[in-house]
Amino acid sequence: MLYNLADKMGAAVGASRAAVDAGYVPSDLQVGQTGKMVAPDLYIAVGISGAIQHLAGMKDSKTIVAINKDPEAPIFQVSDYGLVDDLFKAVPEMISTLD
Repeated sequence: MLYNLADKMGAAVGASRAAVDAGYVPSDLQVGQTGKMVAPDLYIAVGISGAIQHLAGMKDSKTIVAINKDPEAPIFQVSDYGLVDDLFKAVPEMISTLD
């Protein structure tokens, strides 16, 4: 689902350590203190809680958009725009809009 969205936006996919540890993605996609440092013009944090280790790897992004179902997620404190919603609802709607 995220790869589909990224393809439609001409973007790349990165991941949290939790996603890497769970085996969802390979470790070379990890963003954060023990992963890559990224600073794109637009960073869309989908389902990212905002752990300090992850923030260290993406804090220099120009515009940060957060999508998380937890309105208290720390990612919203550093995001420029936030959407409180379930990623499994929001991302398909974004893809549909881009089609």
